[in-house]
Parts: sequence; structure tokens; C-alpha cells
Amino acid sequence: MSIVREKQVAEKLLQVQAVKLSPAQPFTWASGWKSPIYCDNRKILSYPYVRDYVKSELCNVVFETFPDAAVIAGVATAGIPHGALVADQLKLPFIYVRSKPKEHGMGNQIEGVLQPGQPVVVVEDLISTGKSSLEAVQAIRAAGGEVIGMVSIFNYGFDVAVKAFEAAGVPFHSLSNYSAMITLAEEKGIVSADEIATLQAWRSAPDQWGK
Repeated sequence: MSIVREKQVAEKLLQVQAVKLSPAQPFTWASGWKSPIYCDNRKILSYPYVRDYVKSELCNVVFETFPDAAVIAGVATAGIPHGALVADQLKLPFIYVRSKPKEHGMGNQIEGVLQPGQPVVVVEDLISTGKSSLEAVQAIRAAGGEVIGMVSIFNYGFDVAVKAFEAAGVPFHSLSNYSAMITLAEEKGIVSADEIATLQAWRSAPDQWGK
């Protein structure tokens, strides 16, 4: 992925406030981690031109990097709409993966039609530790699908995620990432030099930051 594309996507995310940087007043994630950044890519869906741009960029990555894809899979919940948009553009079948099997009806974890052996590309909105993303990969593999890769809109670039994807044998590509985001924020004067240092310190040890 080129740094130019990464920064262009980062600019779009800042534009629609899908990403917010707040080193002085950190956010608290569901995991309990304190964070100077919050990413909510659902907001992209409310801005048609940005939504179309992100869809096109995701399609380009799938087309260029995973040309053998036969099925697109979205990860619940935020990966579902983006995955559906990609599948529609590429005219490929779409499935989505729940975080756990339904507790009623057919008890499905995967919704849609997946044939054994089909090459699948998974679409995520965001990769942090990689845990939920790789749980979706495991569910697809358990159902007989062949996961050939994953694409996401944004990636925090945590070492733990890189190692987890390597261990699982899943290549992944993100349209933008944390490094591109803070570089852009510094260039635009959105954050100060001191805040940049804070942002970099967080990324190196997010589970310990702010304690």
C-alpha cells in the first residue's frame, strides 16, 4: 500500500470524523484500554462521496491483491456494510460472520451461501489486536471456506496483530493506518509535537498507556 493512498484515506476519515484524535482527553475502549484515538468507520456510511471512495479503494485492493476471490465476507457488525458494498461492486457473492452463532433458528454463525473450498476475502472496518477478525477467519475455515486474505479500512499497526495474522497464515492489507494518520495530523497542525510523542508512546504499549 502506498503512503500516498494511506494518507489520502486518512484525510477522508478525519474529514468525516470517523477518526478522532484526543491525546489530552483519552477515550476508553470496550477492552478497558485508554486510547488517544477513536475510530468509528460506520460514520463513512453517512457520507456518500467518501463511502464511494472507500468502496472503490477496497475493491482495488481485492482486485489487485486477491484476484482469485470468489466470495466476500463481512465481519459483524461494522464490516458488513463495507463488505456488501465491495461484493456488489465486484459482482461476487457475499456472506457475513457473526461474533457467535445465533441462539435461535438455525444457529448460524455465517449468513449467506458458502461452498466448501471457495476462496474468501474478509472485509473488516478496523483491525486492532486482530482477535475478532481472526475469530471470523476461523469460523469461515470451519465451514469449509478458504480464507485467502483480509482487507480493512484502518489498522492500528499493533505488533500483536501482525504476529497473530502471521501465525494464522492470513495476509492482510489496510487502506490506511495509525502511522499515516498521525503523520498527516502533524502535517496539518491538528496535533502538536508533544501530542505526537504521546500518540507514538501509546501505540508502542497500548495496554499499559495511561496507567
